[in-house]
Amino acid sequence: MLIKRGVNAVKKRRKILKLAKGYYGAKSKLYRVAREAVMKSLGYSFVGRKLRKRQFRQLWIARISAACKLNGLSYSKFMYGLKLAEIKLNRKVLADMAVNDAQGFASLVETAKSKLSK
Repeated sequence: MLIKRGVNAVKKRRKILKLAKGYYGAKSKLYRVAREAVMKSLGYSFVGRKLRKRQFRQLWIARISAACKLNGLSYSKFMYGLKLAEIKLNRKVLADMAVNDAQGFASLVETAKSKLSK
């Protein structure tokens, strides 16, 4: 008995072409070209998700560093001072404090400075 797979083949192609919607020219119309474009774009999106985490960490560190310099301390000494003071705040929270709560951040810097001087 002969089993035909036309329905499944069309489903597979339709899925790829749906993912390629909005691509320029043949990349959104022709299956073979669309499949290559979709595979490449899915690879880029995977890498992009990893890069986004890296870029946010860079941004947070830049914000913390700028706020530390305003309070007369370097970023690395500030982080070491927090470690000595056993203050466990992540960089995301510290960056948010640096932007939105300058007085709270200044008190953290003073705490770090006092722990460094001991």
